[in-house]
Amino acid sequence: MLRIGSIVIRVDNLERQMGFWQAALGYVPRHDPSGDFVILQPPDGVGTCISLDRVPATLQIPPRLHLDLYTDQQDAEVQRLLALGATRVEWNKRPADADYVILADPEGNRFCVVDTAQQP
Repeated sequence: MLRIGSIVIRVDNLERQMGFWQAALGYVPRHDPSGDFVILQPPDGVGTCISLDRVPATLQIPPRLHLDLYTDQQDAEVQRLLALGATRVEWNKRPADADYVILADPEGNRFCVVDTAQQP
C-alpha cells in the first residue's frame, strides 16, 4: 500500500518560503535545510510533509496541483495567512457559495483554505 509522504513545492527563495510554510502550518524542519531542499513535517512527525525544493521553474497558471488546507475557522485562518504574506486569488469560475478561499503563497503557489465548519 502506498501513502503520500511529502508534497514537493518548487521555490525560488528557500528561506522565505520555509518561513511562510512553517508559520502557516506549524510545521518544523525534519533536518536542517541541505542547500536547496528542506522537508517540513508536523511537530509530532506524523502526517504528510511539505518539501521545498529550490529549482528555477515557471509558475503555471492555473496550477496543475494545489493544496487544500482544511479548517473550521476559515475567516481567522485566511486573515492569519494574509498577514504572513499570502495573497488572495480571484477566479471567475469560483461559485458564490464556495466553501473555499483561494490564496497564493509569497511566490504565487496557490492553495485553498476550505471551511470544514459546515460540513457533515
